[in-house]
Amino acid sequence: MKVRVLGCSGAIAKDCRTTSFLIDDDVLIDAGTGVGDLALEEMRGINHVLLTHSHLDHVAALPLMIDAIASQRTAPVKIHALAGTIAALKSHIFNNVIWPDFSRIPTPQAPFITFHEIQVGQTLDFTGKRIEVLPAVHTVPAVGYAVTAGRGCWIFTGDTERNPAFWRRINQMNVAALIIETAFSNREKELARRSLHLSPLALAEELDCIDKGKSFPIYITHTKPAETELIMAEIQRFDQTQPFGPNVTHDIRWLRAGQEFDL
Repeated sequence: MKVRVLGCSGAIAKDCRTTSFLIDDDVLIDAGTGVGDLALEEMRGINHVLLTHSHLDHVAALPLMIDAIASQRTAPVKIHALAGTIAALKSHIFNNVIWPDFSRIPTPQAPFITFHEIQVGQTLDFTGKRIEVLPAVHTVPAVGYAVTAGRGCWIFTGDTERNPAFWRRINQMNVAALIIETAFSNREKELARRSLHLSPLALAEELDCIDKGKSFPIYITHTKPAETELIMAEIQRFDQTQPFGPNVTHDIRWLRAGQEFDL
């Protein structure tokens, strides 16, 4: 199984694309602006889109991608999301005002997209990949995902703040890589808390929830472009001062668009 990072920024700027991951050739997790770097034939091969939540940086490219490929496909693209996320997409994007309702055209019987409701704890099976829906804590209904083809789990928190249920489940898994958001620097830690995102201080507290003895690469994602260097510096200082407690170290890395995970 291959995971390709299409976008991992918390906002747009030159060379910054928002959140999207391509799993093998056929599954997309989130549909931020990074999707726009795919070739037409690559977009055409996507059969399933799994959304973490409805915020624009995670769905912005979805209507445009469908518009680009719909007439070239013989089956609808299946969009998997929480009920609240699906409701938001229907009300605010695929509403015939912002964008055509592709769930009813060209006909309701043979649409370009279909919606499929998911729930936390559910496991989906797609062409040899098992994807578990994980809990997230955000300002709108939200989830994360754990993806495996049998050789360890690639785990994405989605947008989240402190999340005890997530860590209880993660500690039961064979983790190959963890992708975790840190959207704001410590100087904006209150804004991070109110918007239910992580700052480096909150990240340190969350990583303390990992069972002692478990070790895996941890990749930081969703940093705001104007704050990326500061966030990195603050997390690096944490590493140097051992904020995670005595004798606790973490393998913290920086996620970048274009990275690939081979699992």
